[in-house]
Amino acid sequence: MKAGTKPVRFLAALAAIAFATAACADDSTGGGNGGAPASSGASGGSIKEGLKIAFLPKQVNNPYFTVSDNGGKAAVEEFKGSYSETGPSEASPSAQVSYINTLSQQQTDVIVVSANDKDAICGALNEARQAGAKVVTFDSDTNPSCRDLFVNQASTEGIAQIQLKLISEAVGPDGGEIAILSATANATNQNTWIEMMKQELAKPEYTKLKLVDTVYGDDQDQKSFTETQGLLAKHPNLKGIIAPTTVGIAAAGRYLSGSSYKGKVALTGLGTPNQMRAYVKDGTVKSFALWNPADLGYLAAYAGGALASGLISGKEGDKFTAGKLGEYTVGKDGTVVLGEPFTFTAANIDQLNF
Repeated sequence: MKAGTKPVRFLAALAAIAFATAACADDSTGGGNGGAPASSGASGGSIKEGLKIAFLPKQVNNPYFTVSDNGGKAAVEEFKGSYSETGPSEASPSAQVSYINTLSQQQTDVIVVSANDKDAICGALNEARQAGAKVVTFDSDTNPSCRDLFVNQASTEGIAQIQLKLISEAVGPDGGEIAILSATANATNQNTWIEMMKQELAKPEYTKLKLVDTVYGDDQDQKSFTETQGLLAKHPNLKGIIAPTTVGIAAAGRYLSGSSYKGKVALTGLGTPNQMRAYVKDGTVKSFALWNPADLGYLAAYAGGALASGLISGKEGDKFTAGKLGEYTVGKDGTVVLGEPFTFTAANIDQLNF
């Protein structure tokens, strides 16, 4: 779905989702045949029953991953697999290695992981693959050589473009200084989006925006809060902050809403409606973006099930059916794209619950 398009259909689907529940029943971001049998593959085969599928998020106490992993759980239950979730409580580069090793020893069929670092877990993942596991990265990728598929939230260009568009609109026609509050310095997805935003800033429509700083909250609430405070102290003329991380945008919103900067410094980025509702309603945030994280986990689970069942190999052009989301096609470098981000505003945020 393109940001800002098909809002009625999108909202109707998401309105049925409680926090941390299953994926939407009638979303068609895969461009395919919603309503197809839950375990059907493009080749006419079926996902094997009883597959052991483990989700390994960046950190287990992150609300975003609670929602995405529960989407994965719903999918695994549909094709009669065995679901589990494990992972570190802090998003550090090497924190996931021991969990991968344990999952490999447990003969897990599919490891679905959001990488804290594109390189740090590669050795462990390749050992798991040699032991027979299929590896699907989602949300944040590793090097392509370390996994079988990457399930991406949206196109890199789309994520970068929507965030710059929203901060430009929030700051206003006079532009000014902006900064980025990211997650960890090694997060693959964050760094890719930031580089693309820098490229977008060179376009004529953004000549009045000046990126003056990028800081890292490490996907920790208090550190992100403190980094927001530090940005404003360091850059007294700051007009806007982009936080392409759900933890970061919520922490920045909390700081701004209780400070003298409320209404003076714009904030946007990637967040969930339940985290951001209060800050939209009190005027701290005009708009922000995200995809449906439950759908992301749901799609990743089906991709892993299709791999482990031999329905696809992960090569470009492979097709598989992701339950209620419909048919998807594997793209370049073994990447599957969920869809484009959606924009949340005061006009629609009360219709969404995740």
